[in-house]
Amino acid sequence: MNKKNEIKGLTLTELENYFSSIGEKRFRASQVFNWLYNNLVTSFEDMGTIPKKLRRKLEKDFTVKTLTLKTVQSSTQSRTKKYLFSTKDNYSIETVLIPDSQRNTLCISTQVGCPLDCKFCATGIMGFKRNLTLSEIVDQYLLVASEVGKNVITNIVFMGMGEPLINFQNTLDAVGVFTGRHANRISRRRITVSTSGIPEKIIALADSPYRVKLALSLHSAFDDVRSKIMPINIKYPLNDVIEAIRYYGRITDTRVMFEYVMLKGVNDRDEDVKAITKLCRSLPSKINIIPFNSIAHMVQDGVSKELEPTSASDIKAFVQKLSDNNIVVVVRSTQGDDIAAACGQLATDELRVDN
Repeated sequence: MNKKNEIKGLTLTELENYFSSIGEKRFRASQVFNWLYNNLVTSFEDMGTIPKKLRRKLEKDFTVKTLTLKTVQSSTQSRTKKYLFSTKDNYSIETVLIPDSQRNTLCISTQVGCPLDCKFCATGIMGFKRNLTLSEIVDQYLLVASEVGKNVITNIVFMGMGEPLINFQNTLDAVGVFTGRHANRISRRRITVSTSGIPEKIIALADSPYRVKLALSLHSAFDDVRSKIMPINIKYPLNDVIEAIRYYGRITDTRVMFEYVMLKGVNDRDEDVKAITKLCRSLPSKINIIPFNSIAHMVQDGVSKELEPTSASDIKAFVQKLSDNNIVVVVRSTQGDDIAAACGQLATDELRVDN
């Protein structure tokens, strides 16, 4: 039996080329995209505008769904939901829906685990298995949308498990699907890609057709501190990353968001305020202050085991100092930490600590 391809692993152009190769009109690709991404069908049989004979051909050549929804956890403290999905090769990934008064944001994963080993992140501790396919990335959105309603999700952030810019092409193609006219049309202004800092990929993203928002996981404006808690900084020093960020801002005319997890005695000092102020004044930007969320559900050692959260009062003082320096500061409220769904907590069961 021939192995079936993932139909959602094809871009619109690739699907148009497929239909041409089998002697069909290219517009069939737009019809199929509309059924998949706007009508959220999970079977070729439900594609009513596609002739029966062609539906049989599609059924023979392709699979529609690549993920299986295993569990949904709902926070008792907020309306946050965490979705656990299983891949066809039995890996697990997590996706989080974060509702608030003005938007409903879906936090999407791009890898099984993560290779970057950031010391404050549970995903980094669990290690890396593989990149997700385009189909697996978009299926997170489609399966959650099927559960909550197709018009409920207003924003997408590529901030789940993994480094999106390592899985660059699939991330880029997923943005193309989400913003495409045959999908549910999420505006590029409502899509954010987060990265730990890979200069050449930041530049490539700037040069792509998709002018999405960009978030940099900063967490320290000092190379020595950043290298300690984010080993990727050893390969890509902060100056190189910031130059790529400047390029991104110029080309896309957007303001970068610096993400900053507050770590007691590590990055919450007065000298950190001064360094952040200098950085933020040098380019259009804002800083997103994030309380450090517990990763006690993971096996820890070394630096990870030593990290502690900055107190709420010290965070408030830190934020005030930045504001006094006319830096645009946003403080992210912790949501979903009771179900290990908050920032930095995503990790599958394989490497969790047994309770």
